[in-house]
Amino acid sequence: MRDFVVAITGASGAVYGKRLLEAMHDMPDVRAHLVVSPAGWRTVTHELGMSVDELSSLADIVHDASDVGASIASGSFRCQGMVVAPCSMRTLAAVAHGISDSLITRAADVMLKERRRLVMMVRETPLHLGHIRNMATVTEMGAIVCPPMPAFYLKPRSLNDIVDQAVARVLDLLDVQHELAPRWTGGLAAAA
Repeated sequence: MRDFVVAITGASGAVYGKRLLEAMHDMPDVRAHLVVSPAGWRTVTHELGMSVDELSSLADIVHDASDVGASIASGSFRCQGMVVAPCSMRTLAAVAHGISDSLITRAADVMLKERRRLVMMVRETPLHLGHIRNMATVTEMGAIVCPPMPAFYLKPRSLNDIVDQAVARVLDLLDVQHELAPRWTGGLAAAA
């Protein structure tokens, strides 16, 4: 069994965390730990119209964001990776500066110190220099900054296709096998 943490913060894009949980829910060898910040719950309710129970049912284990003593807050807990989907600029800044003031930021700090995979789906536009510097800092610390950018070359037909493609990239980064989205097989015409 492979354990992964899915954290949802208050940035817009709660659908990414939800879709990641749905994909992992169908994988018998994956156990998903869910942590949602208070602002994340507000975003889930507003953007997805989901209750706490509905979203929680997609995870194997749900942790309270204030429980810094949870299993995932320790490096001794064998966890293969963590995804912050979506990742607010506040969470990014806290991780970049080692501020472990919630279970989300503590678990992210553990991923970095233990040299485990941390994927941060940052969601903000436009970016100011502080945002960019924080992205550089977490990258230097070992995290992967993975903004959910649409891959229009795959010709998505719906919002669901765009979300699936972004989540598929995250699963690839976690080395989790899936068939969530099509892969590029070539075919662009030569540049004129």
